[in-house]
Amino acid sequence: MSTSLAQTVVTGLKSRILDGSLGPGTKLPSEAELIEEYAVSRTVIREAVTRLRAEGLVETFQGRGSFVLAMPEPTSFTVEASAIRSQADVLAMIDFRLGVESEAAYLAAANRTTQAAEAVRAALDAFTTAEPEAAVEADFTFHRAVAAASGNRFYLDLLDSLGPMMIMLPRTRLPEEFSLTDAAHVDRVRREHDSVGAAVIAGDAETARAAMRVHLGNTRRRLQS
Repeated sequence: MSTSLAQTVVTGLKSRILDGSLGPGTKLPSEAELIEEYAVSRTVIREAVTRLRAEGLVETFQGRGSFVLAMPEPTSFTVEASAIRSQADVLAMIDFRLGVESEAAYLAAANRTTQAAEAVRAALDAFTTAEPEAAVEADFTFHRAVAAASGNRFYLDLLDSLGPMMIMLPRTRLPEEFSLTDAAHVDRVRREHDSVGAAVIAGDAETARAAMRVHLGNTRRRLQS
């Protein structure tokens, strides 16, 4: 019973903190005031304040009481090219993409729609026929189409924050044998993209995830060669 009563107090105080009625730096009402307001025991009030502290909403000072903490400001996710300076940075970005894009490919296949599948097919065709000077943009457009096909806007937002830079930076660090002038390398990369695209278009979620992991894993191995 005391647990549910404490939650009632937490909900009430949290609502006032979030709507600004109790602003940052404001002292919470005293225990006596809260006991009267909520008609509960001192034990219940102390449990409620403990929960608010655990959620990072208040801070308690011995002998002074509990005060509302400032809510952290939301920040947008961005990655600037200037912040990726070393080979280690590029490898870390590939590792990040492995986690994000493999799951995006899985969802793109699992949630397959005719419209999304056609967009992926069009992006794949454009990548396959792209001239070397347009290859980076076409490559990014394909990966973006897969993210969009996932149906989850956060995957798309993440890739848009990276932009074509996520394709360009690894390519600038590849050895000569992996350049766009090497026909065998270009063919390998196209086949990797074909595998991802075909699985997404077919609605084969597990294969789409695996194909994306193979593609980005191969990119990582090329960078380490």
